[in-house]
Amino acid sequence: MDFDWNRTLREQWEFHWNHQVRSRLEGLTDDEYFWSPVADAWSVRPRGSSTAPVQAGAGDFTIDFGFPPADPTPFTTIAWRLGHVVVGVLAARNATHFGAPAASYESWEYAGSAAEALEQLEIQLDTWLAGVRGLDEPALRAPLGPTEPYPDAPMADLVLHIHRELIHHLSEVCLLRDLYLHTATTGALR
Repeated sequence: MDFDWNRTLREQWEFHWNHQVRSRLEGLTDDEYFWSPVADAWSVRPRGSSTAPVQAGAGDFTIDFGFPPADPTPFTTIAWRLGHVVVGVLAARNATHFGAPAASYESWEYAGSAAEALEQLEIQLDTWLAGVRGLDEPALRAPLGPTEPYPDAPMADLVLHIHRELIHHLSEVCLLRDLYLHTATTGALR
Protein backbone atom coordinates (compact mmCIF):
# COMPACT_ATOMS: atom_id res chain seq x y z
CA MET A 1 0.00 0.00 0.00
CA ASP A 2 1.36 3.41 -1.00
CA PHE A 3 1.91 6.05 1.64
CA ASP A 4 0.36 9.45 0.83
CA TRP A 5 3.12 11.94 1.67
CA ASN A 6 1.09 14.87 0.38
CA ARG A 7 -1.78 14.14 2.76
CA THR A 8 0.62 13.70 5.67
CA LEU A 9 2.38 17.00 4.95
CA ARG A 10 -0.90 18.90 4.59
CA GLU A 11 -2.39 17.37 7.72
CA GLN A 12 0.55 18.67 9.78
CA TRP A 13 -0.80 22.18 9.22
CA GLU A 14 -4.49 21.52 8.57
CA PHE A 15 -4.99 19.73 11.90
CA HIS A 16 -3.38 22.60 13.81
CA TRP A 17 -5.40 25.19 11.87
CA ASN A 18 -8.74 23.42 12.18
CA HIS A 19 -8.43 22.29 15.79
CA GLN A 20 -6.27 24.91 17.49
CA VAL A 21 -5.74 28.17 15.64
CA ARG A 22 -8.76 29.12 13.51
CA SER A 23 -11.19 29.38 16.42
CA ARG A 24 -8.60 31.27 18.50
CA LEU A 25 -8.40 33.98 15.83
CA GLU A 26 -12.16 34.54 15.65
CA GLY A 27 -13.23 37.88 17.03
CA LEU A 28 -9.77 39.44 16.86
CA THR A 29 -10.32 43.15 17.48
CA ASP A 30 -8.42 46.11 16.11
CA ASP A 31 -7.33 46.95 19.66
CA GLU A 32 -5.73 43.50 19.99
CA TYR A 33 -4.32 43.66 16.48
CA PHE A 34 -2.39 46.86 17.16
CA TRP A 35 -1.80 46.41 20.91
CA SER A 36 1.74 46.41 22.23
CA PRO A 37 2.62 45.33 25.75
CA VAL A 38 6.05 47.03 25.44
CA ALA A 39 7.38 50.33 24.15
CA ASP A 40 8.96 50.54 20.70
CA ALA A 41 7.49 47.27 19.41
CA TRP A 42 7.44 46.74 15.68
CA SER A 43 3.98 46.79 14.17
CA VAL A 44 1.93 47.69 11.12
CA ARG A 45 1.28 51.44 11.17
CA PRO A 46 -0.31 54.17 9.11
CA ARG A 47 2.18 55.33 6.51
CA GLY A 48 4.53 57.98 7.88
CA SER A 49 3.93 57.24 11.57
CA SER A 50 6.71 54.69 12.16
CA THR A 51 10.09 55.36 13.73
CA ALA A 52 11.53 51.97 12.67
CA PRO A 53 14.65 52.08 10.49
CA VAL A 54 12.69 50.58 7.58
CA GLN A 55 8.97 50.91 6.80
CA ALA A 56 7.88 48.63 3.99
CA GLY A 57 4.59 48.51 2.15
CA ALA A 58 2.74 49.89 -0.84
CA GLY A 59 -0.52 51.04 0.71
CA ASP A 60 -1.78 53.22 3.53
CA PHE A 61 -0.05 51.01 6.14
CA THR A 62 3.57 49.92 6.42
CA ILE A 63 5.33 47.21 8.41
CA ASP A 64 8.32 48.01 10.62
CA PHE A 65 11.73 46.48 9.88
CA GLY A 66 15.40 47.08 10.30
CA PHE A 67 18.30 45.95 8.16
CA PRO A 68 20.41 44.57 9.52
CA PRO A 69 18.01 43.49 12.27
CA ALA A 70 18.50 45.09 15.67
CA ASP A 71 20.02 43.00 18.45
CA PRO A 72 17.94 42.17 20.33
CA THR A 73 15.18 42.05 17.76
CA PRO A 74 12.26 44.30 18.76
CA PHE A 75 9.10 42.79 20.15
CA THR A 76 6.38 42.48 17.50
CA THR A 77 2.63 43.02 17.71
CA ILE A 78 -0.12 40.76 16.39
CA ALA A 79 -0.35 43.10 13.38
CA TRP A 80 3.35 42.62 12.63
CA ARG A 81 3.20 38.85 13.11
CA LEU A 82 0.18 38.49 10.84
CA GLY A 83 1.84 40.74 8.25
CA HIS A 84 4.94 38.56 8.35
CA VAL A 85 2.92 35.34 8.00
CA VAL A 86 0.74 36.69 5.20
CA VAL A 87 3.58 38.18 3.15
CA GLY A 88 6.93 36.62 4.06
CA VAL A 89 5.75 33.12 4.89
CA LEU A 90 2.83 32.61 2.49
CA ALA A 91 2.34 35.19 -0.29
CA ALA A 92 5.98 35.27 -1.41
CA ARG A 93 6.04 31.44 -1.58
CA ASN A 94 2.64 31.30 -3.28
CA ALA A 95 4.03 33.61 -5.95
CA THR A 96 7.28 31.72 -6.37
CA HIS A 97 5.92 28.19 -6.36
CA PHE A 98 2.19 28.29 -7.17
CA GLY A 99 1.65 31.04 -9.74
CA ALA A 100 0.15 33.66 -7.43
CA PRO A 101 0.89 37.36 -8.06
CA ALA A 102 4.34 38.59 -7.04
CA ALA A 103 4.54 39.60 -3.38
CA SER A 104 7.18 41.20 -1.19
CA TYR A 105 7.34 43.19 2.01
CA GLU A 106 7.87 46.32 -0.07
CA SER A 107 4.99 45.78 -2.51
CA TRP A 108 2.32 44.48 -0.11
CA GLU A 109 -0.70 46.52 0.97
CA TYR A 110 -0.78 45.74 4.69
CA ALA A 111 -4.05 45.37 6.52
CA GLY A 112 -5.22 48.37 8.50
CA SER A 113 -7.65 46.28 10.54
CA ALA A 114 -7.81 42.88 12.20
CA ALA A 115 -10.64 41.77 9.91
CA GLU A 116 -8.67 42.67 6.80
CA ALA A 117 -5.56 40.88 8.12
CA LEU A 118 -7.55 37.70 8.82
CA GLU A 119 -9.07 37.89 5.33
CA GLN A 120 -5.59 38.21 3.80
CA LEU A 121 -4.45 35.26 5.92
CA GLU A 122 -7.35 33.05 4.77
CA ILE A 123 -6.71 33.91 1.10
CA GLN A 124 -3.00 33.12 1.35
CA LEU A 125 -3.63 29.92 3.32
CA ASP A 126 -6.16 28.74 0.74
CA THR A 127 -3.69 29.46 -2.07
CA TRP A 128 -0.87 27.67 -0.24
CA LEU A 129 -2.92 24.58 0.54
CA ALA A 130 -4.29 24.37 -3.01
CA GLY A 131 -0.73 24.54 -4.31
CA VAL A 132 0.53 21.92 -1.88
CA ARG A 133 -2.46 19.68 -2.64
CA GLY A 134 -1.39 19.68 -6.29
CA LEU A 135 2.11 18.35 -5.57
CA ASP A 136 2.62 14.69 -6.43
CA GLU A 137 5.53 12.72 -5.02
CA PRO A 138 8.00 13.67 -7.78
CA ALA A 139 7.10 17.35 -7.23
CA LEU A 140 7.62 16.98 -3.47
CA ARG A 141 11.08 15.51 -4.17
CA ALA A 142 12.06 18.15 -6.77
CA PRO A 143 14.71 20.72 -5.79
CA LEU A 144 13.35 24.12 -4.81
CA GLY A 145 15.55 26.05 -7.18
CA PRO A 146 17.28 29.43 -6.95
CA THR A 147 14.35 31.37 -5.46
CA GLU A 148 14.91 29.74 -2.06
CA PRO A 149 17.90 29.96 0.32
CA TYR A 150 18.48 26.20 -0.01
CA PRO A 151 17.94 25.60 -3.74
CA ASP A 152 18.89 21.91 -3.65
CA ALA A 153 16.45 21.05 -0.86
CA PRO A 154 13.29 19.21 -1.92
CA MET A 155 9.91 20.93 -2.02
CA ALA A 156 8.78 18.73 0.89
CA ASP A 157 11.35 20.51 3.07
CA LEU A 158 9.80 23.87 2.20
CA VAL A 159 6.29 22.58 2.94
CA LEU A 160 7.46 21.41 6.38
CA HIS A 161 9.26 24.71 6.98
CA ILE A 162 6.23 26.82 6.04
CA HIS A 163 3.99 24.73 8.27
CA ARG A 164 6.41 25.13 11.19
CA GLU A 165 6.45 28.89 10.58
CA LEU A 166 2.64 28.99 10.56
CA ILE A 167 2.36 26.95 13.74
CA HIS A 168 5.07 29.02 15.44
CA HIS A 169 3.85 32.51 14.57
CA LEU A 170 0.13 31.91 14.84
CA SER A 171 0.65 30.30 18.24
CA GLU A 172 2.42 33.52 19.22
CA VAL A 173 -0.62 35.47 18.04
CA CYS A 174 -2.84 33.31 20.24
CA LEU A 175 -0.54 33.89 23.21
CA LEU A 176 -0.63 37.65 22.62
CA ARG A 177 -4.43 37.49 22.59
CA ASP A 178 -4.29 35.73 25.97
CA LEU A 179 -1.88 38.33 27.31
CA TYR A 180 -4.12 41.14 26.05
CA LEU A 181 -7.18 39.56 27.68
CA HIS A 182 -5.48 39.03 31.03
CA THR A 183 -3.52 42.28 31.24
CA ALA A 184 -4.62 45.06 28.92
CA THR A 185 -8.32 44.63 29.67
CA THR A 186 -7.75 44.35 33.43
CA GLY A 187 -5.36 47.27 33.69
CA ALA A 188 -2.42 45.08 34.78
CA LEU A 189 -0.04 46.80 32.31
CA ARG A 190 -1.46 50.29 32.45
